[in-house]
Amino acid sequence: MAPKIPAGFRAAAVLVKPALLATTTREWSGGEHLPTDRGFIAVSNHVTYADPFTLAHFLYDHGYAPHFLAKASLFDIPVAGKALKGLDQVPVHRGSAKAKDAVDAAVTLLGRGDSIAVFPEGTLTRDPDQWPMLARTGAARMALEHDVPVIPIAQWGAQQLLAPYSKKVDLFPRKKVIVKAGPAIDLDEYRGRALDIDVMRGATDRIMATLTGMLEEIRGESAPETPWDMRRDGGGR
Repeated sequence: MAPKIPAGFRAAAVLVKPALLATTTREWSGGEHLPTDRGFIAVSNHVTYADPFTLAHFLYDHGYAPHFLAKASLFDIPVAGKALKGLDQVPVHRGSAKAKDAVDAAVTLLGRGDSIAVFPEGTLTRDPDQWPMLARTGAARMALEHDVPVIPIAQWGAQQLLAPYSKKVDLFPRKKVIVKAGPAIDLDEYRGRALDIDVMRGATDRIMATLTGMLEEIRGESAPETPWDMRRDGGGR
């Protein structure tokens, strides 16, 4: 069984979940793929700042306390920062000596059977049509170093609540949000090898290709053959 959801999460759900229920219709699927006997990394595409709420809603509805890797600056916000710490969310100090602290904290959570939710792209996609873009390698590194499964969770529809890079919410009429989990991504060919850039890039690209394929099914459309690359294509938007 998944670890029991702590009281703090249940209290937060009492405040947040009613708003999500009132403003969305939900099409959840694939919950049977979420491991119940060990910790796992849940990876998802990232279109809007509303994505963490809908992903957390999906995980919570399936019995998991959602733990996110979040920008360290969020933990400095009065009240909200304290709440994040109390809910075992993990601050990420990018480009600093504390960057490894996030991995250590995440590994502790995984070791006790919890799930870690990660948006591998690291930011909202810059692809003009909102397809997943080339991602960072952190999730793949964590999965390979600590031999934990990676569960792909594709989602679509939250951008109707809050458009990408917008601060204006559109709550009514209710928006349809589709969230679908898939089987653990097969990374066996990368496990047990030296974690050089080729291994991490290969594993990361497989993760994102899996998410993209799932999103193609949800959207009924085809993604570009080559994912958006911020270094090559620019920031977009």
